[in-house]
Amino acid sequence: MHPLAERISNQDERALAKAISTVENDSEEKLELLKDIHPMTGRAHYIGMTGSPGAGKSSLVNRLITYLRKQSLTVGVVAVDPTSPFSGGALLGDRVRMAEHFTDPGVFIRSMGTRGSLGGLSRTTKETVRLMDAFGFDVILIETVGVGQSELDIMKIADTIAVVLNPGSGDVVQVFKAGIMEIADLFVVNKADLSGVPKLLAELESMLDIVKHDAPWRPPIVKTVSVRNEGLEELWEKMQIHFAYSKKSGEREARRKTSLEREVIEVVHAEMMKKLVEQEESRDKSWIEEVTSGSVDPYSAAVRLLEDYVGRQSLRGRGWEGEKERSFDGEG
Repeated sequence: MHPLAERISNQDERALAKAISTVENDSEEKLELLKDIHPMTGRAHYIGMTGSPGAGKSSLVNRLITYLRKQSLTVGVVAVDPTSPFSGGALLGDRVRMAEHFTDPGVFIRSMGTRGSLGGLSRTTKETVRLMDAFGFDVILIETVGVGQSELDIMKIADTIAVVLNPGSGDVVQVFKAGIMEIADLFVVNKADLSGVPKLLAELESMLDIVKHDAPWRPPIVKTVSVRNEGLEELWEKMQIHFAYSKKSGEREARRKTSLEREVIEVVHAEMMKKLVEQEESRDKSWIEEVTSGSVDPYSAAVRLLEDYVGRQSLRGRGWEGEKERSFDGEG
């Protein structure tokens, strides 16, 4: 067993932090570590929190952590922040709102940058959640960046998906446009002490009548005022009800199956890309000049690269390590 995996099984927080960094940095030992922790996963309740900027997701997550700790539950948090396309850094502002939990041994918070990932979740979020699950947290909260078509990525890992809205900001229209209605397991109307709540509730119910009229699960709507800790008990109750329903109906198992299928393909894709890039970095990349000059189109170049890579892997599998010369003029 990988040393970090063994330490994680003994609930060593330092080992968990180091393991997440190992995964984030795409270390060579990453796959070995993930293989060893996989049998230890599957016990935690994964909760995705998404919604438009300014809806109060971070404040709500912060108060929900406090509530869950009072229920004697341990909590892991993955807060995903957007990465600057210029500097490559992330503000990781969620850390500021959750500062009160830093010294709590029953809470582990990890902020991550999207690093350009289109799904709003960083590439390594799934692995981070698995590591937290293996550590033994009861609940893992995943807070994503904004709300939009790409946020559907959260479906890949969450057992329960909560969409956070607030009145008076046109959120319902955005939710409809983004397709979030289809993936929401429950809606949270935060800042429910503001005006416009009845209108928002009516619009939500109306859309649910259209989208979920024949669905086996109709997402409940929960009103919260996070700054006053109002609605947290009902929110957790609805999350638990959905979790129980998903296990009984087989929905959780179906989601998990789909998620694992995608994950296998993603790992294969990432590993192949890494090896292909390494292969091309060690060579002259003559195809760049040929594509730039127009003598070869990008699609033919891509097909040749793939064929060449697959051919080399096949030859290596037969024990032949020789280098086959390649050109894009049709000659071997």
